[in-house]
Amino acid sequence: MKILLSSYVFAPSIGGIETVSMLIAPEFVKAGHEVVLITLTPDEDDVERPYPVIRNPSPAKLLELVRWCDVYFQNNISLMLAWPLLVVRRPWVVAHHTWIRPFGEHYTLRARLKTFLLRYSHNATISRAIAERIETPSTIVGNPYSDQVYKHRPEIPREKELVYLGRLVSDKGVDTLIHALLQLKRWGLSPQLTIIGSGSEEKSLRQLARNLRVDEQINFVGSKQPDEISRLLNGHQILVVPSRMPEPFGIVVLEAIASGCVIVASRAGGLPDAVGKCGITYEISDLQALTNALQIVLTKPSLREEILQHADAHLENFRPAVVARKYLGVFEESLHGKAT
Repeated sequence: MKILLSSYVFAPSIGGIETVSMLIAPEFVKAGHEVVLITLTPDEDDVERPYPVIRNPSPAKLLELVRWCDVYFQNNISLMLAWPLLVVRRPWVVAHHTWIRPFGEHYTLRARLKTFLLRYSHNATISRAIAERIETPSTIVGNPYSDQVYKHRPEIPREKELVYLGRLVSDKGVDTLIHALLQLKRWGLSPQLTIIGSGSEEKSLRQLARNLRVDEQINFVGSKQPDEISRLLNGHQILVVPSRMPEPFGIVVLEAIASGCVIVASRAGGLPDAVGKCGITYEISDLQALTNALQIVLTKPSLREEILQHADAHLENFRPAVVARKYLGVFEESLHGKAT
C-alpha cells in the first residue's frame, strides 16, 4: 500500500500530533508499506527516517503525491493539505486529535466546513469523547506512546509521592492540586509534589504555594527531555492530572503508567480512555473529590499494587505497532469503500 501521511506539524516541532506521526510512520514501513510524509513545518532536522519527509510541498508536488498514493491519511485534518482530493479521487482517512469545535467556543465557518467534508472521509478518533463530538461515524484508535523511552526502571527508587507533568496554564488545574495539598496537610498528610513543565502560570502557582504554606512540599523542575521525564516518573508513585477542561486524550497518562505510576485524573474528555483501570478518576474541578482520591491512593499501598496489575494489559492497546495495525485496518476499509 502507498500511504501519503499528512502531519501538518512534525519534528523538530514538539507536540502530540508530531509524536504520533513519528511513532506510527515507521511501523507502516515495517509492515511492508511505502510511506511519504508531508508537513507544513519548515524546519529540517538531522534524523534519518525510513521514509521521505516533504516539507511545505508546492501545489504541483502535493497533487503529484496524492496521485501517487493508494490512501491519503491526514493525522488531524488540514484543509490546506486536503484540496487535491477535489481533483484526484483517493480514499481519505482522517485521525481526529482534538475538538473541531472547542467547548464553549463559536462554531466557526472553518469548523462547519470541516464537519461537512468529513462525510466524505473515513474517520478515526483518539477517544470516545472526540468520537461523540465529530457528528460522523468513526473508529476509535487511541494514541500511541513511546514504549522504548517510557518503561519501568527498577534501578530508580520510587521515593516520592506525587508528580504533575504538563504545561503550567490555567486549563490544566495545577492550582486545584496545590489547594488539595493544603487539605491533605490538614488531614496529617504532607506528600511531596514534583511539577514537570513550564508555562505562563508558573509564577502565580509558586506564589499560591507560598500563600498556602505548602511550598516546601513542591519542587518545580521545569521542562525536561523524554529520557529525563521517564526517570523522574519512575521516582514517583502517583501522577496527578487535574485538568479543568476536557482533554482529547492524555499521552502523559500512558507514559506515567508505563513508568510505574498510579493515576489520579479528572473525568474530563478522553482522560478516562487513557487511564482505564490504572487509576482513579474524579469529577472535573471538584477539589474535594480530588483530595479524597489522593488520600485514598496515598494511604493504601495495597490498592496501588492492585491497580498496577492492570498496567501491562492496558498499555498493550497503545504500543506503536498495535496502533499502526489499527490504522492499517481503517486504511483497508477505506480502500474497499466500507464505512467506519
